[in-house]
Amino acid sequence: MSISVRTGRKRTAGAALAAVLLAGGAVSCGSEKSDKAGEDMAPAAAVKKAAEKTEELTSFTFRMKGTVPGDGRVKADAAMSTKPLAMSMKMSAPDQGPEKMELRFVDGAVYLGGGKEAAKEMDGKSWIKFDAAAMGKAGGKPAATSAAGQAENNPADQSTLLTNSKDLKKVGGESVDGVKTTRYTGTVTLDRIRELFKDKDAATRKRHEKSIKQYEEMGVEKLTMDLWVDGEDHTKQFRARGKGDKGPLDMTITFVDYNKPVNVEAPPKKLVMDLAKEMKGLGG
Repeated sequence: MSISVRTGRKRTAGAALAAVLLAGGAVSCGSEKSDKAGEDMAPAAAVKKAAEKTEELTSFTFRMKGTVPGDGRVKADAAMSTKPLAMSMKMSAPDQGPEKMELRFVDGAVYLGGGKEAAKEMDGKSWIKFDAAAMGKAGGKPAATSAAGQAENNPADQSTLLTNSKDLKKVGGESVDGVKTTRYTGTVTLDRIRELFKDKDAATRKRHEKSIKQYEEMGVEKLTMDLWVDGEDHTKQFRARGKGDKGPLDMTITFVDYNKPVNVEAPPKKLVMDLAKEMKGLGG
């Protein structure tokens, strides 16, 4: 089976798009209701409260739009479950080509779909499967592990990064999708994030180290972050900006819903090209 340069480009863009999940924010499930959208709280307290509620998150849907270093503009709609871990994302990268792509993470494997265009170039198969465990046996573990690791990134963890800002301030009240929110902004460096999380428990350190690594791979050392918090202390929107080695990072995530059932299924086997099997057939 041959894979054209065009299909390879889709695969590369898809992996990059999965990585930009790191630029997310937190959605929480607080029970206290208010119409003041955090107006009476100090910036540090409001951001910290939203961050603390992140642990209660079990699922969320969101849309994403912005620019990623090296890949240009990206746009996506996604849904993610944390228990069990699963994710589905439909996306496009105008600067990479007109094709739309879909990424699914389920049962430990990543599936990247290119639709009818991909099927034309892969003997009728429109999905590529990355399975870290299987590809390790086929001699492709590093690539598969990277793809799976990117898909596992939980954007909800990222709002806690803003709590580390030394110049955090409240911008004021703004409306996002018709919801009243209070906007906060601040800057933070990766070194400061790593320093403040070094004494946390192992699970917390592991989650944030994944986030830090993704930023490092883009060449981003300092982030400007904006957080929009609604009247129930939910993060309604999150924006991360920075200068990367291959261009600017500017990603905005807007949350649509949270803690609602998210069902992600693997594509039909007849439509999937298993990359591990292909590599094994080619001798790795």
